[in-house]
Amino acid sequence: MKRYRKLIYILIGIVIVPFLFVFASNAIIKKTTRDKIYSNIEHLPVNDIGLVLGTSKYTHGGLNQYYSYRMEAAAELFFAGKIKHIIVSGDNHVNGYNEPEQMKASLVKLGVPAEKITCDYAGLRTFDSVVRLKKIFLTNKATIISQKFHLERALFIAQHYHIDAVGYCSKDVGAQYNKTTKFRELLARSKAVLDLYVLGTKPKHLGTEIKINIP
Repeated sequence: MKRYRKLIYILIGIVIVPFLFVFASNAIIKKTTRDKIYSNIEHLPVNDIGLVLGTSKYTHGGLNQYYSYRMEAAAELFFAGKIKHIIVSGDNHVNGYNEPEQMKASLVKLGVPAEKITCDYAGLRTFDSVVRLKKIFLTNKATIISQKFHLERALFIAQHYHIDAVGYCSKDVGAQYNKTTKFRELLARSKAVLDLYVLGTKPKHLGTEIKINIP
């Protein structure tokens, strides 16, 4: 009986400990970034650089609303004078799939001058995009643009790397459309905590520094 009881305790621990870690990671990330996130453009501080976090342009056979709303928010900030230059950071590790070029083309279509946009082709995930902002683009201060739930994790990573960043919320999508993404985000937050404080993870690609000159 004691042997079975011990086994039960072990099984409970296997289930409960990861759950508590996910819960704690989520709570810490939300609490430490809440004052850095803006949804009102009038209250948003002015920064030279805006970082747009990448996502696929198309999903489920149609246009990805997360993508569209991020492009619209970035253009809005640019024309409001809240940012002067935009870095579009996304995935480009497979031939024929190029998130940064897609984002740049969409922003140009919205009226943003091409010379005011820089592509980061190695933003394979949020962690890489934020760290490369400092390590490659030599930026210690920026406005990060994405949906609120995504910004919380991005800003948490930025704080760890001593980047003075704020987040601007692009429009969110419908609740039904959001369910799977929000669940994945909970797991991604736990992974971010592990990356920063346990694993010492580095971006997959670094490389030559790129200085963005702001007039």
